[in-house]
Amino acid sequence: MDQHIAEAIGRPDLIRLDDRLVCLRFETMKVVSALAAVRHLLDTGVVRPGDTLLDSSSGIYAYALALACHRHGMHCHIVGSTTVDHTLRTQLAVLGATLEQMEPCSDLKLDQKRRVERVHEILAEHPGHHWMRQYHDDVHYLGYRAVADLVRASTGSEALTVVGGVGSGASTGALAHYLREDAPGTELVGVQPFGSVTFGAGHVADPEIIIAGIGSSIPFGNVRHASYDTLHWISFDAALAGSVDLLRRHAVFAGLSTGAGYLAARWERDRSPERTVLFVAADTGHRYVDTVYARHREAVPIGSLAPRQVAGQEGLALPWSRMDWNRADPPS
Repeated sequence: MDQHIAEAIGRPDLIRLDDRLVCLRFETMKVVSALAAVRHLLDTGVVRPGDTLLDSSSGIYAYALALACHRHGMHCHIVGSTTVDHTLRTQLAVLGATLEQMEPCSDLKLDQKRRVERVHEILAEHPGHHWMRQYHDDVHYLGYRAVADLVRASTGSEALTVVGGVGSGASTGALAHYLREDAPGTELVGVQPFGSVTFGAGHVADPEIIIAGIGSSIPFGNVRHASYDTLHWISFDAALAGSVDLLRRHAVFAGLSTGAGYLAARWERDRSPERTVLFVAADTGHRYVDTVYARHREAVPIGSLAPRQVAGQEGLALPWSRMDWNRADPPS
């Protein structure tokens, strides 16, 4: 029996969609990394019960850290993006977390920059606060070992391809790291939005939006570029089509990044008939009811979508591009 709701929320479901396509579905994925990170910091004496944990977040990590702090008797302070919505603000308040939300801003790079600057100001005022550094501290890898064990035991496949958003680098990077301990042939496919600098696509803008959570406008230290075999860059419109098809075809109600991962996973499955392909569904679709699912009639059939294969970042183009990364170093 779980001792706290965070433990239940962090436990994923494995759903077989067909013979070689598996969905790793979370209610809120970052609870896994936040819980393990806070537990490790307490166990190693870096922080103590009652301390304040601080970080910047566009939304999901804020909720995860608030739950981890609630579980372990810590205070939580979040410098939030403009994308933090009313529902999350209310949850954070009731959980006892404090939130400083940035003023509305259409430039996500400026939004991230302002949040980091504010974190430094808070640390100068309160040096006893602990900055979690979700984008740069690999303590956030730890929670995914148990998830990798679950995947290994459930799929029983040596020929496994993992597909998911790159984001901070902790989720897909950690899963591949732990799975490769026993199965070094595990392949890792990263999904990125156009406009993300992580793998050198900052020069290609998506007119809709950079997909929150799987891309970045600033470099992230937790991304181990040499872990990735393949990259897919997927636009908002293509991800919307993927999300709608996933719900319609398989009844999986998940976030926009999951729709992008689902598209990439289907493509990789069809290219490699000998491999099982697992894609990560990081959260549910509730935040996307108005912006994605209410627009379901606009979704193009996913059979009409295919990636443009490119040899370098200069060839990237909307709505979907694919590139063999071959576990290379970060782009210059």
